[in-house]
Parts: sequence; C-alpha cells; structure tokens
Amino acid sequence: MNYSTLRGASYVLVHTPDMIEHNGTTQTTEKITTPDSPYLANLYDNLRSFEEVVNYAPNQTFIGNMDYHELKEIPQPWVHQSIEGKREGKFGEIMPELEFYGLLQIVDVFELVHLEESFAEKVREALSNHPLFKDDVKKIKEGKPLDWIEKDLAGNHAEGLYYDRQLVGCVSPAHQIDVNLNAHVMLENLVVKASGVLALRQLIAKHQLDPKEIDYVIECSEEACGDMNQRGGGNFAKSIAELCGCEHATGSDIRSFCAGPTHALITAASLVAAGTHKNVVLVAGGATAKLGMNGKSHVGKGLPILEDVLGGFAALISENDGVSPILRHDLTGKHEVGSGSSPQAVTTALIGSILEKAQLTIKDVDVYSVEMQNPDITKPAGAGDVPSANLKMIGAIGVLRKEIEKKDLMAFVNEKALVGWAPTQGHIPSGIPYLGFAAEDLVSGDKNRAMIVGKGSLFLGRMTNLFDGVSILIERNNGKVADENQQDLEELVKREVAQALRSFAANLSAE
Repeated sequence: MNYSTLRGASYVLVHTPDMIEHNGTTQTTEKITTPDSPYLANLYDNLRSFEEVVNYAPNQTFIGNMDYHELKEIPQPWVHQSIEGKREGKFGEIMPELEFYGLLQIVDVFELVHLEESFAEKVREALSNHPLFKDDVKKIKEGKPLDWIEKDLAGNHAEGLYYDRQLVGCVSPAHQIDVNLNAHVMLENLVVKASGVLALRQLIAKHQLDPKEIDYVIECSEEACGDMNQRGGGNFAKSIAELCGCEHATGSDIRSFCAGPTHALITAASLVAAGTHKNVVLVAGGATAKLGMNGKSHVGKGLPILEDVLGGFAALISENDGVSPILRHDLTGKHEVGSGSSPQAVTTALIGSILEKAQLTIKDVDVYSVEMQNPDITKPAGAGDVPSANLKMIGAIGVLRKEIEKKDLMAFVNEKALVGWAPTQGHIPSGIPYLGFAAEDLVSGDKNRAMIVGKGSLFLGRMTNLFDGVSILIERNNGKVADENQQDLEELVKREVAQALRSFAANLSAE
C-alpha cells in the first residue's frame, strides 16, 4: 500500500500578558459578574515576565529545546524549577507580545488593526530584526494618534490592544451590524491567522521548504470566520497560505473542537496517499478566549497565571520518501455515534480498534500521544494529570485484553507515559504536540510506533451530547517506496477487469 509520510512539525508560543485581562473569557466574564473581585484587582501581580515564560521547562519542550525525557526528570510543579531557556527552538519560537501586535497588522488586509504612532515605531523596530518578518515591516503603518484610537473604542465599538497596561492600539469592527464581524470576533480571528502564519513560516524555515511546492493547507484550530450569511464558513487556511508564499496552494478548514487537528492529520495522510495532493500542510493558530482560563485556580493555589501564551503549530505531510515516518491511514480509530461516552468505551474505540485491526498488543506501540496538557496548569484546576490518566485507561484496556497483568499496570504507565508540555489552548495539546519529536524518534531514535489520539467535546456546541475522537498510527519507515512500474501494472489490471465487467453487463442487458 502507498503511504504518506510525516516530514516534520513546527511549534510556536506567543506571550500575551495584556490579552489575558482583555480577551481571556475567564477575565472578561469576571469583569461583568464581579468587577470588584480581588482576582481582577491583583491580576497583574500574578503574571509572568517574558523571561520567566522562556525559562519554563514545558515551553522549552514545546519548541524543541528540551527533550520530553528530560522534562520528565524535572520535579513538578515545573513553575518552581526555573531553567535557562532560549527564545528560538528547534521546532519554533516564543514570541513577545510587542512583536505579535506587529504581526496582527501585517496579516490584516482590511485595515482593521491600528497601532498608536509611537508604539507602531517600537513594533517596526523590533520586527525589523526578526528573520521571518523583516521584509514585512513596511506593512506596519505610521500609526494613529491616541485620541483617534480612544474615539474608535468609544464610538465605534472597537476592541482595544494593550501593552504594559497602556492602550496602544485597537481592532475596528469589519461591519456595523453583523455580530460575526464585530471587533471582538475580528480580533480573535486575526490572532488565529497571525499565530498560524508564524507557525507555518517557522515550518518552512526550519525544514527549508519551498512554499510553492505546498499544494494544500488544512487549518484546524477552534475559531470560525465568516459573516452573517455563513458564520464559520472559513477559510483561515487559504488566508494563512497567502502570507506564507504558498502560491500554488488551496485549502480549507477542519473543525471538531479539540479533535480537529487529528481529523486534519488523517485527512492529510489520506489526500497524499491517494495522490490527490503531494504536499499537505496542517496549521493552527491560538485562541485568545482560553488565556487565563484557569487563572483563578492558579492564583488561589499561590501560583502565577500559567495560561499566558497563545499556541500554534504546523506540520508537513508528503509522499513517501523511504525515510520519514509513515502515516497508517489504514489504521485509524474513531469514536462512532454509537460508541458510548464512558472512558472505557472511548479508549476502546480510539485505541483498541487500531490494535485489533493491526493485530498488535498494547505494548507494541511505543508512544501514546493523547491529551498533552501541562499538569502544572491542570492539577491546580482540579483536572489532575491528564496524560497520566489517559495512559492508565489505555493500560486498563491492556489488562482487559490480557496483554498485561493488573499488577503491572503502573509499570506500563510509567514506561509509556509522556508528561504533558502543551498549553491548554484546546486543540493545541490534543495529540499533536508529539509530531515534532515523532519525526525524529521514528527515524533516528529508538521508537517504531506511535499513536496520535485527538479527543473533542462536541457537547460544548449545544448541538449534541456526543463526545468525539479519532486516532492514527505512525510507524518507522521500512524504506520501501511504491514501484511506479508496479503501480502502472496494477492500473492496467484494474482497467482490464473493469472493461471485462462492463462487457459482461452489456451482454446480460442484451439477453
């Protein structure tokens, strides 16, 4: 069978402390319900600096400067274990808020983003030193006077942009009546686009790709762009491709809450294997709504607000080169409508079904990448260690299948478990964070198989009570590439058989 391959992935983080107050739903909701709350009053006392964000072990793992095995050896909570990190990583980078505001204006093609005059100059100067955006600095305009921005907020319902607690810009609404194009939604969508552009440009740079050879882009975040006639119609994918030099690409958006990226991965693998496209990119930007989502729990436990970064990623799926890990599009799992929503039912559908189909045991898969949320974030919020909990459930399936003894369950978990290193940006931690390491582990490392599992909470949309999830197996490449002559022979046989069947059907009709 002809398989597609995983060529590599990029990961980016954007430190956005001011956006926590003004755009994270926990904080904006608190302003409405309890505007005089101590949490809001002391918010900025509980924010981390850019240096602290860079010197944080999970973040360094996310961008590839620290191996996940190294992270596992560091005592938790990691927020108390400062390391010496770097802004630039093997997989991507951590960008400060100042520069990101420049990206918002660079990706804005409808002149909705406005920066204050002196702030625009600071942004222009900062981005002029960025290797991926120095040629785009001319798109950062001269800026607006502060009083113009204040009037746009007061009279035009614009959304403010803040830096160091000062108003430095705004995003204007794209329509005066359409709620799908109001300033709040436009800011969310521009953030997705900007962080997606950052991730895709990093992928192109890190892997020395020719963007003109990318022919399809799938965007798989959780936001939705459209107007009142087709809310959520898209298309983020093509808008990101446009700003990354992908001249010959088209694309579309895939949505399924947190499971979206794994749906996109399976789709990309199938498109390439079928010969529909040669080079397919997955890309996703970050979600402002989830900034500070568990902030009250963190502060209540004496921790800083840890959800202070936007996340983004991109990955390239291409034809089989005989080296890169292969994506087994024929070995996928899915949570069906009738699967049931119990943890055991979900795990059986997503994990057990693949093992059954492939005739593998639970031990034959070296890595299970399920929900890679950082436990520093989830434990104080009462959700526990999510990756560890998933591995326990997978191990329990192994016990039921009589592939491991019950007494060996925790040994299995300790051996196989990945520690979570991804920010809780919804779709960002869902299976996908391991792809960058998979591209290495399954080529030059000691791993032979990995399973990527995405889960989604469809009930959040109030359309169904159903859960969602899909999974796919990735394997070390055996070096065998489909022989073109063999493919030609197979096509010839198929044509001859089809012709014979048509002749047979015609004879039956004649009789």
